[in-house]
Amino acid sequence: MIRDNLPVLLIVIPLLAGLVAPFMRRGTAAWAWVALVSWLVLAAAVALLQQVLAAPDPIRYPMGSWKAPWSIELRVDALNGFVALIVSSIGAIVTFAARASVEREISADRQHIFWGVWMLCIGGLLGITLTGDAFNVYVMLEIASISMYALIAMGRDRDRRALPATINYVMLGSIGACFILLGIGYLYMVTGTLNMVDMAERLQALQARWAAGDLAYRRTVLAGYGFLMAGFAIKLALFPLHGWMPNAYTYAPSAVSALLSATATKVGAYIAFRFMFTILGTTFCFRTMRSGEVLVVCGVLATLAGSYFAIRQNNVKRLLAYSSVGQIGYIAIGLGLGNAAGLQGSIIHLFNHAMMKSGLFLAVAAVVLRTGGADLRNLRGIGRRMPLTAAAILAGGLALIGMPFTAGFVSKWYLVAGALQQNAFVPALAVIGGSLLAAVYVWRLVETAYVQDPQPGTDVGREPLSIVLPAWLLIGAAIYVGVDANMTSALSEAAVRALGVLP
Repeated sequence: MIRDNLPVLLIVIPLLAGLVAPFMRRGTAAWAWVALVSWLVLAAAVALLQQVLAAPDPIRYPMGSWKAPWSIELRVDALNGFVALIVSSIGAIVTFAARASVEREISADRQHIFWGVWMLCIGGLLGITLTGDAFNVYVMLEIASISMYALIAMGRDRDRRALPATINYVMLGSIGACFILLGIGYLYMVTGTLNMVDMAERLQALQARWAAGDLAYRRTVLAGYGFLMAGFAIKLALFPLHGWMPNAYTYAPSAVSALLSATATKVGAYIAFRFMFTILGTTFCFRTMRSGEVLVVCGVLATLAGSYFAIRQNNVKRLLAYSSVGQIGYIAIGLGLGNAAGLQGSIIHLFNHAMMKSGLFLAVAAVVLRTGGADLRNLRGIGRRMPLTAAAILAGGLALIGMPFTAGFVSKWYLVAGALQQNAFVPALAVIGGSLLAAVYVWRLVETAYVQDPQPGTDVGREPLSIVLPAWLLIGAAIYVGVDANMTSALSEAAVRALGVLP
């Protein structure tokens, strides 16, 4: 039955669809095929999450006739089921919206290839999310990363600076991938297994030996963990290892910026959650390695520095990229706090930031399509000329700030509560300070759109509703979960329970 095979279908279907799309020679046919598959994948992700929430234990799907730990296994609980929902929903909505933007920014003879690579990227991200095998995290990470490099490089048709941005991302991304592979190799050297559950059990037994005075393999595990966290920080674009992100988001095709800003770093955060809590455990990560303190410090710096640099930008896509650096800081703060409230805030912010930022990048894509650029001067007067687009930027900006009755307020409330539970006043103040700084750069966008006069002699024409309406769907979701946070709160609580933090 299809229902019994949902975990593997969520990975196989987009990967196969990505291989088929380039043979459709015409960009329109390839887009239609990819859009159809994307919505099917979203439906499967919704069904899988419902199945996970109804089951008493995580869903385990062995690949092949052998049983775990000998076979490769897919393992789905509330946490990665929720992340898979985020990736698939963003993939479906942005794919539907991206047609007009891609036709403008990608040459016609490469559009069918673009859509094939696009689908491979989504499949790789879902593979990272759903696998229960540590080595396959790396394999799927490489599929997703190589696809991202290609997608960003295709922005060269609009701006040649996409090529050096891609090279920079390739260099840093390859270093991060090597670190992750080394870390997994060290853990395999010690445990003799790649199955995440089996690896966790063997590492727990090893830590019990350390507590009794037998320090066998301790240095190997410490080194492996260090490599893993450095690699995850690069993939997550955690300050100060965020150098690849601003140029990549700025010079990538507008649709690619909308996809990657909402999915790539969120999956990076997920694998950090998985290795820290499921595999290595809180005692090792938070007491032995004191990772919580490092993450909180990096998160605080990211929140403030990212927002500060966003204020200084005149290119809207670069502004949103630096804003993402700051928003990732919130996720790192919640992860570093390690308590239930902090983790819930971090997990909710995965969803909130994906909706907000993807919607904002789509709104900017509409501006690029009609005005030909993403600088602040291209936003002048769009409040009168493109009212739906300008309103989407305003609503998404309010959510980024964390105004009450928006999604950002809910996640930041949890983060402040988690910080205050531990008497950690600095991260609590950083969350508030980041919101105040966000108000400054959001106001720059709003003031330009609504107060300044349009550039003389410009006629933007009609708003591209095929882009603006999906942008409003994403931003509307961010507002809805700010008014009624029951869904995200319940899902985040189930995810924290799956991590073993809540009973």
